[in-house]
Amino acid sequence: MDVGFSVFDTLIDRSNSSSDKWSKFSDSVIPMWVADMDFDSPDCIKTALSQRVSEGVFGYTHPPKALVSAIQSHLSSRYGWSVSSAHLVHLPGLVCALYLSVRAFSNEGDGIVVPGPVYYHLTKASELSGRDLLSVDMVIQNDRWVPDMAQFEAACANPKSKMILLCNPHNPGGTVYTKKELLSIHSLAKKHDLVVVSDEIHCDLILDDLPHIPFASLNKDAANRTITLMAPSKTFNIAGLGYAFAVIENTQLRQVFNQGRAGLIPSPNMLGFTAATAAYEEGQEWHEELLAYLKSNRDLLAERIAATPLKMVHLEATYLAWIDASALSLDSPYQFFVDAGVGVSDGKDFGNPNYVRLNFGCPQSILDQAMTRIEEALIEHNLM
Repeated sequence: MDVGFSVFDTLIDRSNSSSDKWSKFSDSVIPMWVADMDFDSPDCIKTALSQRVSEGVFGYTHPPKALVSAIQSHLSSRYGWSVSSAHLVHLPGLVCALYLSVRAFSNEGDGIVVPGPVYYHLTKASELSGRDLLSVDMVIQNDRWVPDMAQFEAACANPKSKMILLCNPHNPGGTVYTKKELLSIHSLAKKHDLVVVSDEIHCDLILDDLPHIPFASLNKDAANRTITLMAPSKTFNIAGLGYAFAVIENTQLRQVFNQGRAGLIPSPNMLGFTAATAAYEEGQEWHEELLAYLKSNRDLLAERIAATPLKMVHLEATYLAWIDASALSLDSPYQFFVDAGVGVSDGKDFGNPNYVRLNFGCPQSILDQAMTRIEEALIEHNLM
């Protein structure tokens, strides 16, 4: 494919767009924190939104049949996963579904098993709901972050345990779980009769030649105990439009989930439906070009990081680098990066203050500028 790098190299001024990402820091800091890319969304999405807005009526809307078909086709073609329309639950976002799942399928004092460091809403969903967070350490094996399976087994065997919260691909760290690894986790879930909530929002952002395997697609038992959460938001840069979906094959689990959301979690808005439909129907070429560009950015970042005291395990997926700054012996690596003019996410929010998370979903010129600032700060402080 002739990758259109020029599309993603385009600099877009977001400073006056009420952007969360671009309003957190001062103008002198490059924001590289929240999972929000600085790329123009696909033309097919912008066209679909313009056409919908031109109709001029913005009333209550139900999921279009075209969206359901597009999701089914997407899951089938990319993952070989056949999903019934009856098993889809349409949502205004993925985070609310994490919190809802914890509260719907466990009680206060129950144990929730979570491998981490991990995206902080997986741990907050447990802690803010009065559940007992049973953390499982992610460890480095063969240049990949994977769960400590001895800890995993012990956590699942805890009599309090009721649920596993899984993030696949893992955020941060970018691990794409293999089938063998997923089957090992499933065996624990089955043995201890645990519900599995699988956050798979980054599944369309795999940078290596690796398959994403939805946890629920492993076998019949996995399908029967899993709530799968997905969305086009991270992939197509449409998080602000608020659309996600759950796949829940088990009728009883789906009913409990829907009862729990009633009156609290609204349906997605019409523009979210519209954007998602266009993304899954027509966004494939843009998507493939995006993956090629992100892979180039990842490789550039890895090369620059390797020439410093910083460390980064190979990232198989996502555009969120998990950078180890422990060799610098700093009180706050996060503050060091911000003072250098690079606004990263603080690793302590994910479970390790010696790390920072850096979003490289941006034009390569911006990434280059950010790395230059980091390198200059390291030199200035005699750290390299």
